[in-house]
Amino acid sequence: MTDIASTELQASPPSGAWLRILALLYDPFLWLGEIAGMRSRRSALLGNARGRVVEIGAGTGLNVAHYPDGIAELVLTEPDAAMRRRLARRLQRHGRVARIVDAPAERLPLADASVDTVVSTLVLCTVNDPERTLGEIARVLRPDGQLLFVEHVRASSRFLAACQDNLLQPWRRFAGGCRCNRPTVELMRACGFAIAADEVVWRGMPAIVHPLVFGRAIR
Repeated sequence: MTDIASTELQASPPSGAWLRILALLYDPFLWLGEIAGMRSRRSALLGNARGRVVEIGAGTGLNVAHYPDGIAELVLTEPDAAMRRRLARRLQRHGRVARIVDAPAERLPLADASVDTVVSTLVLCTVNDPERTLGEIARVLRPDGQLLFVEHVRASSRFLAACQDNLLQPWRRFAGGCRCNRPTVELMRACGFAIAADEVVWRGMPAIVHPLVFGRAIR
């Protein structure tokens, strides 16, 4: 854990100019990974969303088409302006009603215990303060609320984990701040979440982000 943290501190964040370019490249870059299984995982996971739903780091809106019609409200938080523009266009294309909020996952402008479902897909690797983010998720969830997630995580293979460590800095610059070696499941449990999750391979993507976990967590 200490080695991972020190490696993250050495990695420089992506530039604002690159983030604007990344908003354009994001969907094409994920295209093969989506058709190789991620799209079906999004659909299976988000079919369990209920009540008032808040998605953190909604990005370009790849989850939008997969939310069930019966949810009470959909709130999409996204701190990057270029991503928000693409998100708004995707909502229009799908005829989906949702509220887009300019907010980082570490500071959600939502009342305590006001949300039934929080959704996080490929987000907890990018936030600067994962413990604070998980604390915010716990704060806004109702006592019977749930966190639905798909996240890539630190590999269990020593060789692949070493590759993640060594490639952390260039990957983080390229991938919008993603820390490919973050032990997200362990962090979730340390923050008081009980987790039911499956481990799979994110096919169609670079090997350093192959290890995926997807499932459900409760406080």
